[in-house]
Amino acid sequence: MKWEKGEFTVVDRREALDVELIYNFLSKSSYWAKGIPREVVVKALDHSLCFGLFKDHRQIGFGRVVTDLATFAYLADVFIVEDYRGKGLGKWLLECILKHPELQGLRRWMLSTADAQELYHQFGFKSLLKPERFMEKHNPDIYQHEV
Repeated sequence: MKWEKGEFTVVDRREALDVELIYNFLSKSSYWAKGIPREVVVKALDHSLCFGLFKDHRQIGFGRVVTDLATFAYLADVFIVEDYRGKGLGKWLLECILKHPELQGLRRWMLSTADAQELYHQFGFKSLLKPERFMEKHNPDIYQHEV
């Protein structure tokens, strides 16, 4: 799929992605994946439905969906590079992701964010209705081990 808006384009083609940009952002700039090894990023990309946001063939944003394409999706690693923030591009990227034909009719979408709740609220995401039903096994320091 391909979406266009002025000089910007969103595509869902894995081969179009700038893996180095994604790796560098996640490993150095994100709070949720700081220190993530490159091979882990590549494996995650290979096993997700990925979306790249481009300006003039240069990637400036990213998001991925971990899904069975039938009932469940987890939205992950959404970002816009700093120079392009505040222009509505994150919102547009989310619109494209949520409109993707393979992601229609899912029973549940989930995500985790420390600071973008207001953005996701605009798309119908809410805090867990019954958090006592959800459990997690979480290792937040997994990428911080010494090599």
